Amino acid sequence: MPGIVVVGTQWGDEGKGKVIDLLSDDMHMVVRFHGGNNAGHTIAWDGETLRLHLVPSGILYPHIIPVIGNGVIVNPSVLLEEMEKIESMGLDVGRLRISYNAHVILPFHEVLDGLIEESRGSSSLGTTRRGIGPTYADKAARTGLRMQDMMDPSVFREKVYRAVEEKNRIITCVYGANSLDAERIADEYAGYADRLRGFLTDTSLLVKKALREGKNVLFEGAQGLMLDLDHGTYPYVTSSNTVAGAVCAGAGVGPRDVDEIIGVTKAYVTRVGSGPFPTEQDNEVGRAMQEVGREYGTTTGRKRRCGWFDLVVLRYAVRLNTLTSLAVTKLDVLSQFDTVKVCVAYRIGDRVLDEFPPLYDDFSHCQPVYEELPGWKKDISGASRLEDLPLEARDYLQFIRERAGVPIRLVSVGPERQQSIFLDGGGEPLRQGRFLFYDDLPL
Repeated sequence: MPGIVVVGTQWGDEGKGKVIDLLSDDMHMVVRFHGGNNAGHTIAWDGETLRLHLVPSGILYPHIIPVIGNGVIVNPSVLLEEMEKIESMGLDVGRLRISYNAHVILPFHEVLDGLIEESRGSSSLGTTRRGIGPTYADKAARTGLRMQDMMDPSVFREKVYRAVEEKNRIITCVYGANSLDAERIADEYAGYADRLRGFLTDTSLLVKKALREGKNVLFEGAQGLMLDLDHGTYPYVTSSNTVAGAVCAGAGVGPRDVDEIIGVTKAYVTRVGSGPFPTEQDNEVGRAMQEVGREYGTTTGRKRRCGWFDLVVLRYAVRLNTLTSLAVTKLDVLSQFDTVKVCVAYRIGDRVLDEFPPLYDDFSHCQPVYEELPGWKKDISGASRLEDLPLEARDYLQFIRERAGVPIRLVSVGPERQQSIFLDGGGEPLRQGRFLFYDDLPL
């Protein structure tokens, strides 16, 4: 049962979309298992840049069944817009399958998200205001609407109407904002239901059947570990669990259905929004990373904060996700520096911490302890083998591999699909688009 999970090891934006795309050649199914349209995967494909927020990236390949699992929350308007974009590229969206149990984002979720964020004032979390938190809150409160409610048009319309009317009381009485038009929204969502009803199914059973038949299933994570609701830098996190273990609840599979867990890590670190960031470089170094790495959010367009690589965070990700391998992305962005730094520990007063601190107050006061390595100052964007990289770049990767205790299986040296180095036991690249697993790697 070859189930493979791909997760982010930082604050998201690690380049998971490209890694998932590279793995897709050998997959039968790609399953998104959490989050909503607050996340995004950017894929350079056939000369175009495709930005996906809900549709799994496997949609690009006709042999793959893309699945939106029950742990995902769906904005029907955004989903249909993506589907139309995909169709305009000559791709078939008829293969898409959506879980009956996925919850629905409604307009009042987005309105409340913005009102709540504004009410925080200077303590705002920097949310995307896409309605993610309020939708998950309704899910936990057992008051949310699910995609399966669309199966009965008249009942669904009535449920939407009642939900809008109920939330209008909060919007007007608590926040003093204007009420929403319940009738218009009910009509609008009834139209969405008509268009999406045929894509709904029991995705948990669908995935399990594929695994039983020995087919390759890739579980696609969104965001990154440090945005996990339980294990991230709370409250500056997302509203779902981003760790690999969340695949069980979010896709309806068991722990023994997972064989490999790949952690995607950028060769430096970025984060969008507020919250502590120990290795942040709010200076020329950070701005250079931002410019060369084109560090702007796929979903929001906001500039990403940039900083040196953080091994404390990576080791935390290795532990919580039980990673079996790493994919290192954007190594080429570091080619501009004479020296590169890696945070190997945190200092808090007289204490030096090798492990990620469990107390938020400690983390917010951490100072990075760096080791400095030689840079390579060479263009590596055309490298296709490990041997094509300068010695200093290979040493940098080896440093990360040894300190993390997990082998590196893939190195990305640019945004295009072919700008990737796959490693076998001798450091040789495998054919483009194939991803195999070996016990002994040079990295």
